[in-house]
Amino acid sequence: MSLPTPRPASALPLAQVLLCGALIVTLSMGIRHGFGLWLQPITMDRGWTREQFAFALAVQNLSWGVAGLFAGMLADRFGAYRVLLAGGLLYALGLSLMALAPTAIAFTASAGVVLGMAQAGTTYAVVYGVIGRNVSDPAKRSWAMGVTAAAGSFGQFLMVPVESGLISGLQWGAVNLPGLGWQNALFVLSGMALLILPLARFLREPALEAGTSRPRQTIGGALREAFGYRPFQLLMAGYFVCGFQVVFIGVHMPSYLKDQGLSPQVATVALALIGLFNVFGTYAAGSLGQRIQKRYILSAIYFSRAVAIVLFVTAPLTPWSVYLFSAVMGLLWLSTVPPTNAVIAQIFGVQYLSMLGGFVFLSHQIGSFMGVWLGGLLYDAYGSYMPVWWISVALGVFAGLINLPVRETAISRPAAPTGAAAGAGL
Repeated sequence: MSLPTPRPASALPLAQVLLCGALIVTLSMGIRHGFGLWLQPITMDRGWTREQFAFALAVQNLSWGVAGLFAGMLADRFGAYRVLLAGGLLYALGLSLMALAPTAIAFTASAGVVLGMAQAGTTYAVVYGVIGRNVSDPAKRSWAMGVTAAAGSFGQFLMVPVESGLISGLQWGAVNLPGLGWQNALFVLSGMALLILPLARFLREPALEAGTSRPRQTIGGALREAFGYRPFQLLMAGYFVCGFQVVFIGVHMPSYLKDQGLSPQVATVALALIGLFNVFGTYAAGSLGQRIQKRYILSAIYFSRAVAIVLFVTAPLTPWSVYLFSAVMGLLWLSTVPPTNAVIAQIFGVQYLSMLGGFVFLSHQIGSFMGVWLGGLLYDAYGSYMPVWWISVALGVFAGLINLPVRETAISRPAAPTGAAAGAGL
């Protein structure tokens, strides 16, 4: 049984929440999805190793996860608007500093720490908190989260060719536009990130900003409850695997394909296909969550990823095998996001959805750190990405198994205290 949440009188219009939330996620996720295109131009121009570039993006994912905890707490307490404003400004700043970084340490600070903090304030945990508080029907909530995730996927499809064109130019029939180079391309993206600021204006939640939403459970109580509950622990472990797989592939696959003798255009098309097919995968996962238990959806996604990777690394490598793999992985890419967050809302309610989603996402980002960093480390050690491909397969099987026991029913709580006791303590 789910925890129903009555729709407050001051709730934002659903169409407004979905449109503006989707546009913000399109920008924030779309820009970061193309970072793998910068690996070779930056390392060649600066004389850095792949591990140094990979370490910076690994730190980015870790910074994103840690900062996401505080972004989620602030969004739950004061609303998403202020958090999105800060995140948009940090995004623009981080991209500009990334272009100017003269050393690997400075690059890690900008591309790693600053951009990680920016993504924490502009992506799913914060936006899903707004959706959770403004969509009262748990079944419809899964669909709404799927719509927003699909928008982020469309941003990946749209932004990868845009970013590739900004770096090296675009040739399409008679159209031949020169590239700006990797530094100027980052400055252009910095300007685009500022579009998050006006969009955030439409996600202001009057009840939260006026302080009229009184807490029914303390933050400490919510954390103790969640971390002592086995299904929450299993969701965190599964999300670690998700982060490991998608960030390793997103960052290192362009270089893997070039090492195998394929042209850079193949990598650009591959990343764009992941984004395109993820539109359908995330929307389908959110819609199926209205009818099928979400633990089965999650297990099927992780098992399918493992099978897809095995076939990809054992079959002959051609442009068409890359495109087929990218389409399949696209269907599975962020399709874990709507069912995972919908399960959290279903179990614990929506009061601390951004915060609890942030803790689960921290596990995802620790996995992302390991995936992107090990990709660079083991490549430099062995001259091959194959060890990390096979680690991804084993982790996919593990995640598929541990999601099966997750219970999706609302957690049983004692009756709420009354009187003075209700306001005591964190």
